[in-house]
Amino acid sequence: MDALTLAAWSFPVLLVLIFLRVPIGLSMLLLGLLGSGVVYGSVSPVLVQMKTLAYVQFSNHSLTIVPLFLLMGQFAALGGMSRDLFKAAEAFLGHRKGGVGMAAIGACAGFGSICGSSLATAATMGQVALPELRRAGYSGALATGALAAGGTLGILIPPSIVLVIYAILAEQNIANMFAAAMVPGFLAALGYMAVIAIYVRVAPRSAGGIPAVPWSERLRALRAVWPVVVIFVVVIGGIYSGLFTPTEGAAVGAVATGLLAWRNGGLSGKGILTAFELTASGTGMVFLIVLGAAAYNNFLALSQLPQELAEWVGTLGLGPYAVLCAILVFYLVAGCLMDSLSMILLTIPIFFPMISSLDFGLSAEHTAIWFGVLVLIVVEVGLITPPVGMNLFVIQSMAPEISIRDTYRGVWPFVFSDLLRVCILVAFPAITLFILRF
Repeated sequence: MDALTLAAWSFPVLLVLIFLRVPIGLSMLLLGLLGSGVVYGSVSPVLVQMKTLAYVQFSNHSLTIVPLFLLMGQFAALGGMSRDLFKAAEAFLGHRKGGVGMAAIGACAGFGSICGSSLATAATMGQVALPELRRAGYSGALATGALAAGGTLGILIPPSIVLVIYAILAEQNIANMFAAAMVPGFLAALGYMAVIAIYVRVAPRSAGGIPAVPWSERLRALRAVWPVVVIFVVVIGGIYSGLFTPTEGAAVGAVATGLLAWRNGGLSGKGILTAFELTASGTGMVFLIVLGAAAYNNFLALSQLPQELAEWVGTLGLGPYAVLCAILVFYLVAGCLMDSLSMILLTIPIFFPMISSLDFGLSAEHTAIWFGVLVLIVVEVGLITPPVGMNLFVIQSMAPEISIRDTYRGVWPFVFSDLLRVCILVAFPAITLFILRF
């Protein structure tokens, strides 16, 4: 079997390993090393690769941002910030038609701005908001569908670990990636709120309401969340303005969030040990995926599969937007099977050179940033796309009395909102890129 055929067959083998619940990082590492050994025809180059691969990957200073942002998210969860964000949003929106659901979306957006993880946002906000939605008379379908969709805001609204990894792979400025993702992230939140507003009018029995609260209580709830707003503005604003590097910004955010969690009593007792343990385990998982993807991508490079694929696409005579749409459809389907970080690490070395060679009427830097944001959005749609969306299972596990069929039914309007937003961002790249002009 030649190297090209071997590389092509490695993809279905990788999917089989994933379905057998072998960790994705380990699967890619094993396939990469075994495939490289077959291509080399000797075990010696593979042993040399094993000796240097981890050091080459993890000596990248930019990766230090990963544990810092993970720690920031842990402190935010332990400090009760998710509860404060939801209560503040509920105080202003809860009395409106569909307002409690909109408040949950707004809280997901706020928590995502200091978390950076979709699954963590879905899990944390599910614990806080799901009981309130049920008490307000929301149907199981709408409650679980809204929270599953809201969880994706954890990675769309910066800071985002996946955007950091993409920026490293595509050799782009992390601050510019964060800035470009902000408008699409907030558009996602507004789109989800619009879906809820339409949903409760088409199906009035799917949602109840709560009485309006006095302005004194609204202002009190608002005062409870101002530190979160300050942390977000300082971290993202400081990074984008050049006041400090992304790593320094992550450190500032982790310290500030930790102090806020300590003030709220979230780090008492074993709280801080729990935060460090969960951060360490999350960092280990991310770094294993990074290592496995590096080994697998080395194997693909040896096989010349990316180059052959790019040449084949060139012979088809397709326009730039046709190629882009085909790649996005691939991400949409594959995102249902794999997590976003694995997809980015596995496919960007293949697709990015292909996209870079196409003419979209943009500079090379803007093309890379625009493509990265689009990929992130489409992969995240996979987290809420039945039947394998991970966010759906996270939320449904918190409400076992709600059938998974109801959750599937409730999330589809949010999926359509995502697809509409992707079409708009593809047609109008300026929406993503205009903030970079400032």
